[in-house]
Amino acid sequence: MTAEETLNQILKDVLDIKPEDIIRDRPLAEAHEVDSTEMVEISVGLKKNLQIEIGDNELKKTHTYQDILGILADKGAS
Repeated sequence: MTAEETLNQILKDVLDIKPEDIIRDRPLAEAHEVDSTEMVEISVGLKKNLQIEIGDNELKKTHTYQDILGILADKGAS
């Protein structure tokens, strides 16, 4: 599974949102009303599934979907 597919699955699980409904260019907090607790769940899911290190405050609800994919790519997730 690619990093994007993993992110889509985690967003589906945490936010109950289909991949085709994800707004990719607006901050998650604005686009999908993501709160801090949900961001922690997303971060933990990405760490676990992609086996990468992500700092506790590295992913923020002010990031867009595209920002998160960029962070994952920088960490070597593909």
